[in-house]
Amino acid sequence: MREKLGDEGVDSLIELINQSQTDQKAEILEIVEEKFERRLSEEMGKLRQEMGELKAELINKMADNKVETNGLISELRTELHQSRADLIKWMFIFWIGQIGMILGILFAFFKK
Repeated sequence: MREKLGDEGVDSLIELINQSQTDQKAEILEIVEEKFERRLSEEMGKLRQEMGELKAELINKMADNKVETNGLISELRTELHQSRADLIKWMFIFWIGQIGMILGILFAFFKK
């Protein structure tokens, strides 16, 4: 080829081939980037949709649990009030017993 094109022609041809390869690489990278971006945006859209569905499901479950929890809380409050009433009842019984014991000891002490 050097004989037909000469040194300058061969250098120009090599430069043209190298430039063509560089341009091809740039075009291929651009196409791949576009495909990647498109695929990424599709997957992000799917992910957003799934996240929205999960969020709605979680909100529904939380609302259901809140209703159940409110029932449990009211039962717990009722049990606490009953326990408190029983505790107060037994405290009065204990105090009356203590007062009776003290009065008994005082009467026994002062009778002598």
